[in-house]
Amino acid sequence: MVQAQEPLQLAALQREALEADPRTREFALQTEQSGLRVKNVEAERWPTVSTLGQVQYASDVPTPPPVQGQLLFAPPKDTYDISARVDQKIFDSGVQSRLSLAKAELAESQARLRVALFGLRDEVNDAFFTAALLQEQIGALGVTLTGLEARLREMNLRVREGTAVQGDADAIEATLLQQRQQDEELRASRGAALARLSRLVGRPIGADAAFALPALDDAVAQARQELERMHARPEYEQFERSRDLAARQADVSDATARPQLSAYGRVGFGKPGLNFISSEFEPYALGGVQLQWKTWTWGSTGRERDAQKLQQDIVSAEQAAFTARVRRGVENDLAAIDRLQSALATDDRILSLRENIDRVARARLQEGVITAAEYLDRNTEFLTARFAQGRHRVELAQARARLLTTLGLEVR
Repeated sequence: MVQAQEPLQLAALQREALEADPRTREFALQTEQSGLRVKNVEAERWPTVSTLGQVQYASDVPTPPPVQGQLLFAPPKDTYDISARVDQKIFDSGVQSRLSLAKAELAESQARLRVALFGLRDEVNDAFFTAALLQEQIGALGVTLTGLEARLREMNLRVREGTAVQGDADAIEATLLQQRQQDEELRASRGAALARLSRLVGRPIGADAAFALPALDDAVAQARQELERMHARPEYEQFERSRDLAARQADVSDATARPQLSAYGRVGFGKPGLNFISSEFEPYALGGVQLQWKTWTWGSTGRERDAQKLQQDIVSAEQAAFTARVRRGVENDLAAIDRLQSALATDDRILSLRENIDRVARARLQEGVITAAEYLDRNTEFLTARFAQGRHRVELAQARARLLTTLGLEVR
């Protein structure tokens, strides 16, 4: 006895594909990267220490006029200096602006990554429903093959008994061989779909895996009621983060034009020291407060602010276009759902009629009333009806899943 495997669920496969995608680890990498940049900005609040060194020779130096024919002092033409300087910011509004910018950049990057990963759903959906449709067709074809094998055995027996001609047996056998070829083609195509799905989820999926179509009736019905206010797609978060990023960049630009106040101190050793007329090496120290203010920037700050405002408008225009595109996709999916629901209701009646016709044709073939060719025509029509019902069932589930995916909702 072989234990039956649990049917594969679409929602579980989507989660597995997300976990298996290498890009998932980018969330942690981006957070770590942003943390390093934030620490660099926060470090601007702490004192900075710099070391300066200089050796210089001047071709001429200022000298006082001689007094009674003698020079009072003569500054050296060669100078040497090494010093350490400490700067401490007292007021700089740009630090907080740059911190906010770093956080906005992280949020925008992660929102963009979520959009990229969201595309995995479509890939999983496509492979899943392709394999599910082929599973339906293989199952329907298997029933037909079993029936044809039984008809062939009956016909061969009748041929040996002399109650049927060899041509009828040959017709059934030829059709049986063709259907077996089709079965092999379907299984090969399903194998390709399974291989694609296996690569997406990062684990092997056996050829005997079964697929359970998701029941999404209630989720689709609720989504229909909330279409106009539905903004669950990750693209909407990306648009919002992009607008916020542009606003933070404008704040940083404004901060560069505001006053910056800092204190500084410097200690050194040089020739000369602070006494420029000395020709000896001397230590020295000095300190003070420094104000820096770009009082005139030729309008560059205002233009940058306007440019970022235009960037926000560009993002809003892209969002409006995206919303319109989503709405068009939703309308197509809703129309497909309604059409397929109606088709499935008709399929049940068609399949019931075709089954009755096939049963009568089989009985008439056994009685020798009709030829094998006539029976095979009825049998093919029955198989076509099975294929149509299976295809419509899978396509309906796929249209519902596509609708939820288009709206950014989870398939459960």
